[in-house]
Amino acid sequence: MKRSLALLALAACALAASMGTGRDASALVHPMSVDDAVIAGDSLPRTLAEFGFFQDDGARIPDPRLVPYELNTALYSDGADKLRYLYVPAHKQVTADGDGVLQFPVGTAIIKTFAFGEGSGQRFIETRVLVHRADGWTALPYRWNAEQTEARLALAGGRLPITRADGKTFSYRIPNKNQCKTCHSVDDAVVPIGPAVRNLSPELLAELADRQILAAQPVSSDPMPRWGDETAGVAGRARAYLDVNCAHCHRPGGSASNSGLDLSWEQRDAFAIGVNKPPVAAGRGAGGLLVSIAPGEPDKSILVHRMQSTETGVAMPELGRASVDDEALAVIRAWIEEMGE
Repeated sequence: MKRSLALLALAACALAASMGTGRDASALVHPMSVDDAVIAGDSLPRTLAEFGFFQDDGARIPDPRLVPYELNTALYSDGADKLRYLYVPAHKQVTADGDGVLQFPVGTAIIKTFAFGEGSGQRFIETRVLVHRADGWTALPYRWNAEQTEARLALAGGRLPITRADGKTFSYRIPNKNQCKTCHSVDDAVVPIGPAVRNLSPELLAELADRQILAAQPVSSDPMPRWGDETAGVAGRARAYLDVNCAHCHRPGGSASNSGLDLSWEQRDAFAIGVNKPPVAAGRGAGGLLVSIAPGEPDKSILVHRMQSTETGVAMPELGRASVDDEALAVIRAWIEEMGE
């Protein structure tokens, strides 16, 4: 109820602002409803607006039925801000399967907008939509125009130059449809990878249950730490980061399962995580190093070598970043150093 009132207030503010500047209010705010038929159908909407997720052209005012959410530990995407929303159709519910990814009904949409700071606001770059249809999940990338008024389907992906607030510049990659599948694939089926019970706050899970979106509130037996919580220790933060940023490929059934690495949160076998584990194929990505993780020696660890590189064929993850996550790299290095104590 509070969120709905807040959204109405935002809409009123936007309407007032448009009237004050002489802009056409109907072009700025146009209350509409999410189109369930578009989500569950077999079409590929040419624009993000066709779904009806947002009540304005710039996707700043979500439909009240969209639930904004955050992850305890999130995927690093060149330092982009992310606005995440979950949409579940009326009279349908989400269920929990232990600590893993929530089980979503057909008609669900998971929406994620990537943005970078620009002045006092944000510049939207792309919005990725994952829709659950009768034949499975479909991933669709949408690219925002320079005017920030429309996001169009970008099946071929794209690149554009970015200068972050910290002055770092790089070529940002919008993944094509097939690259979306690379990360969201388990046993060749496209699946969500972010909203797992272990990586969602108890407060959010309680809200979903209160709103009857979740059939019942699950309680994680082994929750992942919130990234900014330094009391979690470097081991917990390192394992959570690897789960979110690497385990979608490096796990059984993932696209890199042939590496023998399993970087998922629940894996407890040190060798499977990479400790003293030689690579299956020692290509140039290994940098001449012998094992994925050399206890006490981050500079002799392939994991660190690949995380601190931006070179194609060496950098890991392969997709989704063109810059080094310095904060995460420091945590991973500290974790490996601890192993030698």
